[in-house]
Amino acid sequence: MPSIPRRALPVLFFCAATAACLPALAADAAWPSKPVRLVVPYAPGGTTDYAARQIAQKLSEQTGASFYVENKAGASGTIGSSLVAKSAPDGGTFLVNDTTYAMLPHLFRKLPWEPADLVPVTTIVDAPLVVVVGADSPYKSVAALIDEARKNPGKLTFGSGGVGSSTHLGGELLKQNGKLALTHVPYKGAGEAMLGVVSGQVDVLVTAAPTAIPQVKGGKVRALLVTSPQRLAALPEAPTSAEAGLKDFTASNWFGIAAPKGTPQPIIDKLQAEVKKALASPDLAKRFAEQGASPGGLSPADFGKFVHGQTQAWGQVIKAAGVQPD
Repeated sequence: MPSIPRRALPVLFFCAATAACLPALAADAAWPSKPVRLVVPYAPGGTTDYAARQIAQKLSEQTGASFYVENKAGASGTIGSSLVAKSAPDGGTFLVNDTTYAMLPHLFRKLPWEPADLVPVTTIVDAPLVVVVGADSPYKSVAALIDEARKNPGKLTFGSGGVGSSTHLGGELLKQNGKLALTHVPYKGAGEAMLGVVSGQVDVLVTAAPTAIPQVKGGKVRALLVTSPQRLAALPEAPTSAEAGLKDFTASNWFGIAAPKGTPQPIIDKLQAEVKKALASPDLAKRFAEQGASPGGLSPADFGKFVHGQTQAWGQVIKAAGVQPD
């Protein structure tokens, strides 16, 4: 599979060297001078919400301004994303989204915003996926799971948080890399899907490390592999995809910040710098590491390239899986 990093077109700002420009430049320099809203397009309690709240707390400490999270869930993240895309580009509202953002163009025939309506700011963290089975599952390794799936095509099931969700497409990616016939069982959310694998209603679940790690440590599920290049310190017993014989299964779940088109570049650059500074702090780095996540901090340009690559790669997974857009 290609490297998994949506086109975010660069926005060019021109300000003539006149006195009329000075108030705007001064406002940019003073940012943030009022509370800043970080919109999470999902319900509270998920991994995107966790990442947003951790970074909001640190940004508030660093800048002295109030950064707060507002959850606007619904329609696979399109409601909250659309809200931000249509918000005033004054540095008061930003979007915190995850890998799903790169999947949306392939899951909807028409999104309520254009690609250029949201511009990249930076990444927060990147976390590998984890393949988990219930603690009482007879499958002690990926090899055992693959062997059973190939002997009895369609018998084994994988859960997800719904059709088109990141857990669904993570499962499809596992199927494609392992050449497996697994039956998809969609739930109403990722939390229900995790309960499904814990209870044995489904055989396997592919989810992000921050979601899997507490359940593994709590003895509720067993981690069969992680999709990171190296083993995770938080899950040292779980082999990597390469070690488990699935060397191309290298997807991750990333979390990043976007701004409404027209947000002044000095504000975008300052926010990126503040996020990068926050991620370098020992306490925040430790909290994210405990969740199996690596710090981000990409420049706006690099983040834009990354999302473009992610969008192309997940599009291939979706097409191969036969998932039809709504």
